[in-house]
Amino acid sequence: MHLPPTIPADREGRYSFLHRVFIITGALGRLSSVTLLPVWAVLIAIACWPWRGSQPLVAVYLALVLASDWGVLALLPRYGRSWGPVTPSLLALTVLRVILSWLFAWTLGRWVTPYLAIGAFACVMALLSAVLVYATWVEPFRVGVTQQTLHLENWTAPPLRVLHISDLHFEGDSPRERAVLAHIQTLRPDVILLTGDYLNISSVYDAAAQSGARAWLAQLSAPLGVYAVTGSAPVDVVGIVPEVFSGLPIHWLRDATGFVTWHDGTLWLMGVTCTVRSERDATALAELRAEIPDGAPVILLYHTPDLMPQAVDLGVDLYLAGHTHGGQLCLPFYGALFTSSQWGKKYEAGRYHEVRTTLYVSRGLGMEGLGAPRARFLAPPELILWELRDKGETTIM
Repeated sequence: MHLPPTIPADREGRYSFLHRVFIITGALGRLSSVTLLPVWAVLIAIACWPWRGSQPLVAVYLALVLASDWGVLALLPRYGRSWGPVTPSLLALTVLRVILSWLFAWTLGRWVTPYLAIGAFACVMALLSAVLVYATWVEPFRVGVTQQTLHLENWTAPPLRVLHISDLHFEGDSPRERAVLAHIQTLRPDVILLTGDYLNISSVYDAAAQSGARAWLAQLSAPLGVYAVTGSAPVDVVGIVPEVFSGLPIHWLRDATGFVTWHDGTLWLMGVTCTVRSERDATALAELRAEIPDGAPVILLYHTPDLMPQAVDLGVDLYLAGHTHGGQLCLPFYGALFTSSQWGKKYEAGRYHEVRTTLYVSRGLGMEGLGAPRARFLAPPELILWELRDKGETTIM
């Protein structure tokens, strides 16, 4: 990882809890897992302690499981899948397995025979291993296309196909980036809209990653153009993004408006730079809205869903955002554990409608950096293809 001496705050002059965790675990990621063998041995010993009479068997099993976890994580960069550090994720997994070991030993172990309890524990450990493989090797590369339709006031032109892409978080060329380009070639959108976070926070200062992100972005094209805003301030760093975008056929909306003309219709775009200073960003949005004719269809591009109340007050038709990754790691029936949005889970992912404003929060493409696991679970990457239609037109399904 090519990290700066200090990593910028992700809030208004302060670091959120989750951001601090990523920074600390990112520093931990510089340690080799092999050098921490004594730590793994102690953790295995702690996990085995409550299994009276079966400690050697459990110790051998857990050692094999730990070696398997290490292999799953260590092979990711070797096969060009992702480039996160092994140690933080491996440590978190091991601690989880220790906790589960104690739970099984002190609950099920008291009611059934030791071998039956160990068998049940082994099944849960195997299930956890399967989740690890799926979340790191499978789901991050299952790029889906979410089809959406929106009927706009004062839109009399034929349907317009708009592709929304968010949170590339480029670290290196992987099957995910190639799958996205293949989707775009098939979908053939009329216009492409990007809502930030082009590099991973771990690769912001990596020249190879910068070059790779630039080469990927250079392949985006649409008949009516490609429009973009920047993402989180710690990710889309002021001194880096201009170099990545320089010379590319992408319209970078830096607190600016733009428009696309489709037959006899005009669609306005507002791009607000995400500075993590909410009052400044809200003021910028209001100033841009004042530049657009009353009643004209308008789309807001802003990296996070945090400006939703202001967008509703200003009568924005469609608000496109990302940032949350849909939680990236989710629980069944609950969804996102964390979203990094000031609204928490209120706008964690997907489509929301308030008054006349439709908000869509994309799960994005990439993954968090630093010491965060390069994994997705129940939050696969997505592209969103919008079909904008006349409000009086009937959609045939």
